[in-house]
Amino acid sequence: MVKGYVLVTGGSRGIGRAIVLKFSSEGYYVIFTYLSRLDAANETLRMLRSVGGDGFYIRMDVSDELSVRKCYEVVSSKIPYLNVLVNNAGILSMKGIDELDLDEWERVLRVNLTGTFLVTKYFLPLLRKAPWASIVNIASLAGQTGHSITSVAYCAAKAGVIGLTRRLATELAPKIRVNAVAPSVIVTDMVRDVLDTPEKRKRVAEMHPLKDVGKPEDVAEAVYFLATPKSRFITGQVLGINGGRLIC
Repeated sequence: MVKGYVLVTGGSRGIGRAIVLKFSSEGYYVIFTYLSRLDAANETLRMLRSVGGDGFYIRMDVSDELSVRKCYEVVSSKIPYLNVLVNNAGILSMKGIDELDLDEWERVLRVNLTGTFLVTKYFLPLLRKAPWASIVNIASLAGQTGHSITSVAYCAAKAGVIGLTRRLATELAPKIRVNAVAPSVIVTDMVRDVLDTPEKRKRVAEMHPLKDVGKPEDVAEAVYFLATPKSRFITGQVLGINGGRLIC
């Protein structure tokens, strides 16, 4: 018997993959979405099964309302309810305001912020059917401070995710808890250009009191804690996974 049902957006690589594998290894049935990398989705599914998990993947563009609605229709036909929604899908931008054009600004906000809104909105019926339910949004240290290796668009989008998290926590209580995690630099393909040499990695690590950068598994452990009944009296919070960077 499964412990519950979980949906992870952007679950085929990086942080999303680590979250998928954490829930799978703990006995949850996991559905994850991907957008363009079918090979990565297949590899994640293989890894999910290798840890004794069960689930499937489905293609979804979180920035496209029709795609989200179709995904909901498929998922809702296969599971009775949804215990956990992890809004992880996102894209990165590294451009400063002088380089950033309107198209890229809108694309970054649409994927990172509007995508979180759309997926939450459409999957609420499944969450409301569950005996217990929670949402965990993947924000970022970039949304808490202006100190970031990313662009103004990414900072603005992730700050919006934090605001959305806090408002949803009050709006959906007491039935559904809503929290967020705010990672600093995590070793994934998304930031490979920032950490592609030992010198760059050391320089970024030195920005953190713990003198290291994060791993996807660090985020997955925090998401699991916030998503499950282990944290039953926590909602509306943003948990930093930042090696102490926020206090610098």
